[in-house]
Amino acid sequence: MANPAHALDVTPDTELQFTLSRNTDSTPRVTMTLHHPGNTDEYLAFKVKTTQPRRYLVRPNQGLVAPNSSESISILLVEKDKQVLLQSFDRLGQSALDHSKDKFLVQSCAATMDFAKKYSEEKNKAASQKGEVAAQTSKQLADALTSMWNTMTSGSTQPVYNKKLHVRHSVSDKAAPTSSSTPIKPHETSLAAMENMTPEQMFSEVSSLRRKYDELVSFSVNLTAERDILNNTLEQTKRDLNREIASRGSADKGLASASSGGSPQKSSLLMTILQMLVVAIAAFLAGVKFAVGGQADLLKEVPVVGESIFGGEEASMDEA
Repeated sequence: MANPAHALDVTPDTELQFTLSRNTDSTPRVTMTLHHPGNTDEYLAFKVKTTQPRRYLVRPNQGLVAPNSSESISILLVEKDKQVLLQSFDRLGQSALDHSKDKFLVQSCAATMDFAKKYSEEKNKAASQKGEVAAQTSKQLADALTSMWNTMTSGSTQPVYNKKLHVRHSVSDKAAPTSSSTPIKPHETSLAAMENMTPEQMFSEVSSLRRKYDELVSFSVNLTAERDILNNTLEQTKRDLNREIASRGSADKGLASASSGGSPQKSSLLMTILQMLVVAIAAFLAGVKFAVGGQADLLKEVPVVGESIFGGEEASMDEA
């Protein structure tokens, strides 16, 4: 099945092979090539993702590719994780590395002509700049690409092509070179090499070093920006948590005051009912006692009690 017009040709096609060496000066590196096949006149935007972003350093991890051109992606395995993988290899052998779950995802989509034109102009401007100015321009380009990809993943109908690649690790059998009795200083070798270089080679070497320096500065700026974003997110989370704790504390205090304010009223009502019940029982017992002792006429002398008990009886006798 043919790939869509917005798909980039990825090399290697299915697997990224990292060869681990015990030499501390050797960093496992893989170069991945993204080629625009020319099936469309539009620029193709790409973004490289991985399931282990702390283990691999990908540069560049996003960008634009012009029709019929290519972009090289450098992927480095960091030294700490390399040592972890070597320790697993020493304990269990190659089988410990054969079941790696690390994966890479290359996404590509067509970019608008306006965005591609503006991006190309800013990229050319950054190439002619130096130091912090170049780093700031590179950061703006990265932010523009990030914003474009956020738009793509937030409900846009623009089609995106996904290419998955697996990762394989292997260990080189070559031992680390031993130091000689008369080591050669690195700067002596560099000076000797530079003396034999032509002006064109020296210019190319300087341009390469400058490009690497700019990439390093850009990477540092991106790390600083990510750190600031994480710090701001953490502070906002702390403020939200404090507000939530304060609101819950106020609600608990309100419930406590409401319950404490209602308890005296309930106690007073219960006391009144209890007093009335005691008086009624006492009056009932007194009436029973007077009736049994034949002294019921004495109750007529009590103003309220006598009228309430014997008033109705006299009225019925008068009628009779």
